[in-house]
Amino acid sequence: MVRTHVIACKLARARADALNLESGRVYTGVLVAHWRTVRKKNLWLSEGSAKRWSDTRTNASMHAHTIDAAQEGFYKACETTRGLRKAGFTEAKFPHWTKKFRTTIWKNTAIKRHDDVLELSCGGRTKKEREERKISFPIPTALRDCLRFLEVRLVYDKKARRYIWHIVVENGKQPKPSPGGNVVAVDLGEIHPAVVGDEAVATVITCRERRAESQGHAKRLAKIQKAASRKQKGSRSHRRLMKAKSRMKAKHGRVMRDMEHKISRTIVATAVERKAGTIVIGDIRDIADGVDCGTVQNGRMSRWNHGKISDYVEYKAAAEGIVVALVDEHHTSQTCPNCEHRHKPSGRKYGCPVCGFQAHRDVVGQVNILSVFRHGEPGKIAAPSIVKYRIPHDMRVMRRCQDTGQERMPVARGLLREAVGL
Repeated sequence: MVRTHVIACKLARARADALNLESGRVYTGVLVAHWRTVRKKNLWLSEGSAKRWSDTRTNASMHAHTIDAAQEGFYKACETTRGLRKAGFTEAKFPHWTKKFRTTIWKNTAIKRHDDVLELSCGGRTKKEREERKISFPIPTALRDCLRFLEVRLVYDKKARRYIWHIVVENGKQPKPSPGGNVVAVDLGEIHPAVVGDEAVATVITCRERRAESQGHAKRLAKIQKAASRKQKGSRSHRRLMKAKSRMKAKHGRVMRDMEHKISRTIVATAVERKAGTIVIGDIRDIADGVDCGTVQNGRMSRWNHGKISDYVEYKAAAEGIVVALVDEHHTSQTCPNCEHRHKPSGRKYGCPVCGFQAHRDVVGQVNILSVFRHGEPGKIAAPSIVKYRIPHDMRVMRRCQDTGQERMPVARGLLREAVGL
């Protein structure tokens, strides 16, 4: 299987800036030449022609295939735009913005491994010049058993304001056989990250810490922004606040990424327990398009990172031999699975005013997503009779003595009473 690993980059800042600056210059040259040809001659410049044109004007201190990667970036973005338009997103635009900096990419032809050291070629006419330009760094212990190193990217983390390495490797592992032929549905939520289940059992994955962290980060960010607005831009105090803001955003990103991985891992683990060969996820990518629900609700929707969880579930499920499918989730949380009456609930509990059916709102959404996948419309499958709860990430649980393996200690208040003889 192919996996991407992120490690720290200890390359000098000036060297890293120079590399990404050069990649941006090559990319921008291809972009400008392409649209100039379209504008003046009404011709779509092919990728091969653009590369030949760029090679005559490029004298970059990078490997030839690294230059190719920068040139190919524009046409890969064009292919993405065509795919989006074909899928129905007609508002997708072709890339037309120039880039001062761009991620530098080393292909496998520019990567060499010597024992536990990885070497990246940066070109050069003579052997001495190539030795001076090459970049070397130790391979992390976790990656030393990998079969091949397919690609290395020099990525600038805007939140942390530092460079990191993205290493794409082939680890030699094969996907597991499918656990079974069952189908489970997943209803992604803003309060509860997900509900996973089939006709018999539904598992509510709770992680309120994720929502609390997201809301707390928004409040802290607003506080720093308010303080920075009172300072003169470029002053020492303003720069100090901007650095604090960057550190805070970087830490928040790491915390959220950790919780998203644990949530997605729990979703896939639950599917394996139910012997599922297919995971059906409600498609909520357009849930906030063109909708104004007020300041508070708009903020919640903008902080809802359901796309990340879906992406993590997809590649984790592929490793378990499970296929992931998306279905339309419209009215799945409003349709009664008992009588098919449509009713919009106001709280976390769904109550049908016609037949009196009551259940967890997200469980109703989960079973109706399964109904849409199997029958084409919600309300055709009864709600599961067994509802479980699972916490993938909750610090309150780990603080308990029975979970940490620590011995139970007497309460301090009781010790104080014994000491004073009460």
